[in-house]
Amino acid sequence: MAAERPRRVQVRPFPSNRRLVTAAMRAGRRKMPMYGLVDVDVTTANRLLASHNPPGSLTAFVVASVARAAAAHPEVHAYRNWRGQLVTHHHVDVATMVEISTRQGPFAIPHLLRDADIRTVPELTAELRRVKREPRTSSSGKWLERTAPAATRIPGTIPAMYGVMARSVTARQRIGTVAVTAVGMFAGGGGFGLTPLSLMSAEVVVGGMSQRPRVVDGQIAIRDVLDLTLAIDHNVVDGAPAARFAAEFRELLESAAVISPPN
Repeated sequence: MAAERPRRVQVRPFPSNRRLVTAAMRAGRRKMPMYGLVDVDVTTANRLLASHNPPGSLTAFVVASVARAAAAHPEVHAYRNWRGQLVTHHHVDVATMVEISTRQGPFAIPHLLRDADIRTVPELTAELRRVKREPRTSSSGKWLERTAPAATRIPGTIPAMYGVMARSVTARQRIGTVAVTAVGMFAGGGGFGLTPLSLMSAEVVVGGMSQRPRVVDGQIAIRDVLDLTLAIDHNVVDGAPAARFAAEFRELLESAAVISPPN
């Protein structure tokens, strides 16, 4: 028989950083997401990333690939402004999550990688690692430290902020139009992640990676396979353009075209 133990609960204020997350989820309620579950062979990419010194980041590789695909298909990250007009960007700024340490525990902040469609994987890797070491180098890190605790205590402030960011062209220049979030590195094996759309019209959730049999040149081979979830707002784009974007994204990932061989 199990030994008796005291049954305790802890009640504490809801963390201010979690209020930011819940407000972001509510901000995406008007989006009508189309989901695509895609598994891609990243064996070549993993080999090239590992051959660099220092090794390249898988997240940076995904960011560079999705940015180039979005640049070729700008309709997938379009959005509507205050007047209901369709706004299309011909540059790609990608927001991705970077986990940092805070007084309330680990927390993932969105960091904007500007012009990700024309930058190299080593450049993006270095920036992501710098933000993880020094969160204040990211505008989100500065805001989280200085403003967020007070803003979350004023009712309605955070939802209003997200409401402005959802429709303002000026605000979108600061937060981006494509999002990449990675959950796969925290658990072994394959697996897909699903998330509601927040502010972004196009989101990629990087899931798990595992070795699986694939057909390569007519032969069965064991390959590194990465699971990805694509979410695109059906309000602004139809299925066929979204599928063309997804096909190009897959080709960029499987060919590792955005990674230059090491010198």
